[in-house]
Amino acid sequence: MTFLTPAEQQRVDALGQGSYTTVHRESFDDMLRDLRTTPVSAILVSVSRYQQQHASQVARMVREFPRVPAVALLTGNEARTTQSLLALGQQGVQTLVDARDPAGWRDLRHVVHREVTTTIESVAIRRLRADLVGAHDDCLRFFDELFLAPRSLTTVRQLARRLGVVPTTFMSRFFRAGIPAPKKYLATARLVRAARLLENPGYSLTQVAFLLEYSSPQSFSRHVAHSLQCGAAEFRNRYSGETMLEHMRQHLILPYQPQLLAFVPVDVTPQWMSRLAPVSAATPVVTPTASPLPHASA
Repeated sequence: MTFLTPAEQQRVDALGQGSYTTVHRESFDDMLRDLRTTPVSAILVSVSRYQQQHASQVARMVREFPRVPAVALLTGNEARTTQSLLALGQQGVQTLVDARDPAGWRDLRHVVHREVTTTIESVAIRRLRADLVGAHDDCLRFFDELFLAPRSLTTVRQLARRLGVVPTTFMSRFFRAGIPAPKKYLATARLVRAARLLENPGYSLTQVAFLLEYSSPQSFSRHVAHSLQCGAAEFRNRYSGETMLEHMRQHLILPYQPQLLAFVPVDVTPQWMSRLAPVSAATPVVTPTASPLPHASA
């Protein structure tokens, strides 16, 4: 999300093609509103566009959303450039990209890419894959999808359809393998995401409940109580995204590592293929021959 001049917007859009999606806003009030309702990887603030009257809004944005990195973008030399840079630093903006030469635009791409790869979803995928080295591709795909799926995906049936498998078959495979039900994995992955969002003081428990598609704040609190035996407020104080991910690893991954390494949750042989018996090369194939017709008598 950006607060940039029109010229800077064009350059950032061109730079991000195929790499990231930019959303441009015309005021910090709009940016704060979006931060509470939309996942954001980074914020770009134009040094040229920043004014002293923006100071309190920038400070509030950085204070309430510390997990969303704010980056100052410098593209020109102006009389007030130094003052603007100092002011942004005082408000908590700690990263500066100097794009007054081409190398600076490459640095910007690197900075944004780095922030995208440090989201809790990316961290979770890397760590779980490291725990499951040697596992079947379908097993790794299942764990990837827990964190790649949109937040609107809230049920195992939806997850099974996304993976392309019949939900009843999908769930029975977990039971037969002796590992926790897929519902447990999905519920815990949602709590990992919730814990990371709650690291930002700008999010209330109610806002996080709705961001993660719980039916109500009460539903979110019941989910936390059932999973962790604590209240939602205690959950916020006790767990970060990282510590909740570690909880998931210690309770759902590492104790079942041998089973998971041999687990194939998705690959299903179609029934029509299982009904076809292969023909052995050693079995002679008998071709029926027609019987000679009897001669007609006079």
